[in-house]
Formats: sequence, C-alpha cells, structure tokens
Amino acid sequence: MVPKIHKRGKRTIGLLYYLYGPGKAEEHIDPHLVASWDHAAPDPGRDAEATYKELQQLLDQPLALLTDAQRERPHVWHLSVRNGPSDRILSDAQWGDIARRMVAAAGIDDPDQGAGCRWVAVRHADDHIHILATLAREDGYRPDLDRDAVRVQAEARLLEQELGLRRLKPGDGTAAQRPTSAEQHKAARQGRERTAREELRETVRRAVAGAQSEEEFFGRLAAAGLLVQTRVAPSGDLLGYKVALPDDRNKDGKAVYFPGARLAPDLSLPRIRERWSADTIPQNNDSVQPLRPTAPATARRSTAAVAWQALLVVEHGEDGLAAAHIAAAGEVLDALAKTSASYTRRELHEAAWAFERASRSHVRAVRGTDRALRQAARDLVRGGPALGRGEDGASTAMAIDMLFFLITAAAHWHARKGHAQQAEAAHQAAEHLRTAYRAAASHPLAVLHQRGRRLTRPLLQRQTIVLREAVPHLAEQVLAEEGWYALAATLTDAEAAGLDPAVLLAEAADRRELGTAESVSDVLVWRLRRAADLPADTTGVPVTAHAGTASSSGMAPERGRRSRYRR
Repeated sequence: MVPKIHKRGKRTIGLLYYLYGPGKAEEHIDPHLVASWDHAAPDPGRDAEATYKELQQLLDQPLALLTDAQRERPHVWHLSVRNGPSDRILSDAQWGDIARRMVAAAGIDDPDQGAGCRWVAVRHADDHIHILATLAREDGYRPDLDRDAVRVQAEARLLEQELGLRRLKPGDGTAAQRPTSAEQHKAARQGRERTAREELRETVRRAVAGAQSEEEFFGRLAAAGLLVQTRVAPSGDLLGYKVALPDDRNKDGKAVYFPGARLAPDLSLPRIRERWSADTIPQNNDSVQPLRPTAPATARRSTAAVAWQALLVVEHGEDGLAAAHIAAAGEVLDALAKTSASYTRRELHEAAWAFERASRSHVRAVRGTDRALRQAARDLVRGGPALGRGEDGASTAMAIDMLFFLITAAAHWHARKGHAQQAEAAHQAAEHLRTAYRAAASHPLAVLHQRGRRLTRPLLQRQTIVLREAVPHLAEQVLAEEGWYALAATLTDAEAAGLDPAVLLAEAADRRELGTAESVSDVLVWRLRRAADLPADTTGVPVTAHAGTASSSGMAPERGRRSRYRR
C-alpha cells in the first residue's frame, strides 16, 4: 500500500473535477464517494441531484473562520492511497475504513481530538482512492500536519498487515525523491522508459563515480550531453548546480532543470565535495592521488582485490567505516557498468540502479576510509571500455564475482541495522550481479573446463590429492561439480608458476564459508587466479605452461577472516 501526499493547492473545485472526471486517459471508472467527514456528504458520482459546486461549498465552509492571510495559503490537502498489482481488490467499505484511518493518522480528522477538517474519499479505480481535505478545522484553527507523510506511511504498514496485503519495506527518509505523477505521465507520452528525473539521477551518479574534482565532474556531465547551470556567489565561489535533458521541455519550450539535491540527497554539490576532500593521501595532505593509466583488465583485477578488503570492513568494521565503503561500492558498480561489454552492461546497469537506494542511510559515512574503492572506480573509468572476450572479459567475471559478495555483505549490514529498504535494494542488486556473472564467466570457465579435461591422468590425480588434503571438508562436493576440471587446471597453472597450490587452495577456502555456494569450484577458481596473479583468460595457454608469477604488487595470496557470504 502506497500513500502519497501531493502538492497542496487552492482550488477545491478543480481537484473535484479531476477526481470525478474521466481521467487523462479515460482511466477513471465509476467515480464515487466511499467515506467523508460526516458520513453524509453529497456524492456527484452516484447522486444525480448532487453537484460539484455543492460539495465544494460544504468542504470550504470552515475557511470562513480563518483570517484573510490564512486563506491565502494553499488549503487543499490531497492524498492518494494505492495498492499493488498483486493485492486483492478491496470493497468500498474497506477503502472507507482505510480513508478514515489515514486522515486520523495525518492529523486531518481524528475523532479522539475533537473538531477536525472536512474531507472526502473518492474511488474511481479498483486499486486506489483519493482523499481531498480542506485545511481548516471546525473550530477555526489550521490542523497540525507536522510529519503527516511519515504518519500515513506508518499507518499503511499496519493496514498491510491487518488486511493481508503485500507488505512494503518501511523507509527512513534517505531515499531519492520519487517522480511526480505529472513526470510519469510525461515520460509515458514521450515514450521514455524512465522519467527525466530518474535519467538525470543515473547520469549524474555515473559522472560522480571516481571523479576527483569539480572540473572533471562537470566535464563528464557535459560529455554526457546534459545541460548544466551553476549557481555562483558574489565572491565567485560555486554554490550549486542543476542539470536538464536537452529534449525535456516545459509548455513554454524551456528546459526543465533539477538541482542535484532534488535528484538524490548525496548528489548535492556539498555532499559530492565530501568525497573529493577525502581523496587526499594521509601522508601528504597537500597532494591528491595521481592519475594512474591502467588497462581495463588490470583495473578489474584491482577492483576484485579492493572489494575483498572492503567486504571485511563492511562485515567487521565500525558503522561509519562500513557506511563509507557501502557508498563507495555504488561508485564502483556505476563505473563497472559504464565500461563493460554489451552482454553484461544491462544487468550491471540494473545492479547499479538498484544499489543506489542501498548506498545511503542515516549512518554518517567516514569519508577517506573508502579511498581504495573510489580509486578502483577511477581506474575502471580511465581504463576505458573492456572488450567482450579475452582477459578483459574474464577479469570482468572476476570483479563481478567479488562485488557480489561485497553487495551481499552490504545487504546483511543494512538488515542488522533495520534499514529494510536498503537491504532489499542490495539484495536486488546482488541478483542482477549474479546474472551478469553468469554471462561474463561462461566463456573463460568453459575454456578452463576444456583445459582441465585434457590433463593427463597422473596430473589430474595429483590435483585431486591436493584438493583432498587442502580442503577435505569440501573435496567431495567439488569433485562432483562440473567446475572441478576448471579448478584442476587452475591448480596446475599455480603449480607451474612456482606456487604451492595446496596453500593457495586452503587460504581461498578459509576466507569464506563455501558449504552452500552455488558452485564452490567456480568461486575457488576466481579466488585462486586473482590471489596468484594468474591470467583470467587462458585461451590458447597450454595446461602445463608457465601461467604467470606471483605478483609483488599486492596481488600475492593473502589471509583474511572468514565470511558467510556466498554466490
């Protein structure tokens, strides 16, 4: 159940004409009253003798008790209450009870408080009602509507439980502003999949990902084709910005601009500056991290490594540190989606879009601690688009694999804090990552599988012994999986690189609980190839060839705490 308080107005009669009219697309069917302040208001929908003017005059009568100044203020309060498409159809009597509880919760007309406002509830569709109220109490005072939106949302959660409706997640006031109904209708007329507000929010969010300065940020906005206006103080200091789509115009043909803060709370210029100010290197506060040219595959390997360290912070760190890393994870998702090949791009975009809601909460993020993740986002953007196959494609699978665990860790963190909407958003993002992983990993894992099947019998037996000795609790499960051959080929590559495959395998398995993983062998393959700095793509590499050397630049095997997250 979704209650929505609309912008206040001054014309009661105008809203009545809309509620009882045919609708903008003839969608209003049999409009009629289901409840009113006195249970006896005239109903122009069902009573041929009743008129809109008569109903308007009755609703507006208490306005005469207000002062001239009070009457000049918007006095028409409008609330719509809508059920979801999967909810059962409620009766008029049930909708009437809902209306009475909503106006009581909002402070419009609470029987326990004495004199209230006049209101009516109109139903013109199966799934929702509209409540119109005049903001003048019968005793001559204006109602107290402080936090009315919060109160009607809380009442909706109670009604969902009592009526057996689909239960929505309670919010905490940190969500981005939802598009208005007018914006949604406009998008439908223009054939847009999303409203202009939503398109702008996504574009600005991508421009922020990994940016280091105002110049870089505004340059990215311009490169994305947005119209940008800035607000400058008399001193010359930049105070804020607003953006518009070139083809989004109002009735006068002027571009429709949205300030960053109206797109999302963390997209205001001061909040964006917090990220930049925290990017300075602690040992030298006067310097900023230098630009680091990097190849797409290298950036993805670095992302996988950094995501693992961030997972430990989210799982075991203080709340402020975890909040910062969760927010920065959103930047990494945006950067990865922006630079990935077409066959994973859509799912990665959807993952980033869903996770946007999970990137904010009331927990104050300690900026600066997320520096490594933001650097990973910068490297992804500066590395440029990745090719669909080869090392770029395979390392994309490696990065997605690790990001899946990080995003799942964020979902559990939010759930522990009672952030229901954020937890749900993170779970949705994880599902999109799962789908993207399957698309990215299918080819490189198939190549590894074929290489593993070509291993000689003695070599395969040796890797089986390594598996049983290193992870005896997982050995039988791994041997039964199709991915075992890919893991055997990886163990062989590690051995050819001069590393101890048993040590690598034990450490990879010890880093997270794998008993119920969808594919234990797949997870171990990517952990081993990342930790040992082995090529992610092995097309054309002989099984017994020297596959690489242990890296001395942070990619060597590492120990860490066990995590319960799994793909």
